[in-house]
Amino acid sequence: MEKPDNELKNIIEAALLVAGQPLTVERMLAMFPEASRPTREEIRHALEALEAEYAGRGVELKQIDKAWRVQTREKYAAWVARLLEERPPRYSRALLETLAIIVYRQPVTRGEIEEIRGVSVSTEIIRTLLSRGWIREVGHREVPGRPALYGTTRAFLEHFNLKSLDELPPLSALRSIEEIGAELERISGGKPAAAMGGGQDGDEKGPALDSGGKAGPQETAGPAAGHEAAGDVEIERAATQTQPAVRA
Repeated sequence: MEKPDNELKNIIEAALLVAGQPLTVERMLAMFPEASRPTREEIRHALEALEAEYAGRGVELKQIDKAWRVQTREKYAAWVARLLEERPPRYSRALLETLAIIVYRQPVTRGEIEEIRGVSVSTEIIRTLLSRGWIREVGHREVPGRPALYGTTRAFLEHFNLKSLDELPPLSALRSIEEIGAELERISGGKPAAAMGGGQDGDEKGPALDSGGKAGPQETAGPAAGHEAAGDVEIERAATQTQPAVRA
């Protein structure tokens, strides 16, 4: 690997530390005047050098979709979390099920989510997912009424610490919505999820999913490769199972 310019590497590192969100190569290039702007290749060399320097340290350089950020390594998240003053919001099993279906079936309509779950999806759940920036409207189904199609965003990848949707486990490896929730919690560095029974979509206070990330750029992440129709049967079976209530 070609040795990067140290000053360029320092500038990139400083920008990543204060940005508050992942930066694309385009955003990094925009920091420089046109007369002294580095090439894309030079930016990538600087990123590779930073990634190597962070190896074995408490922070790492993580690629999220087409952007990069500096973050705490997962193994140290428990200590860092104690510095947070505010308790993260807690979401119900109904919201978690809805999010999981969107993740694995996108693009998907609200009606299709309801068909899979077997119960109606409250407007509040969709509004919450949209306000978090985890989903967005990506188009409309060309059927009567032209219902909105929902898909995930880069903010979803950011919060759950994913480079792309390909890092999600295949549906064939998951046997229930609770296992999907637990896996999402594991990769986001959160606490284990607890199942809530009843299927009442209007109640968003059940201890199903802890969340704390801020909403980021609403860019569609796109369907993950390998999450095909064969897995759809698995999520439909899991989503319609009746689970006993569990109290935290």
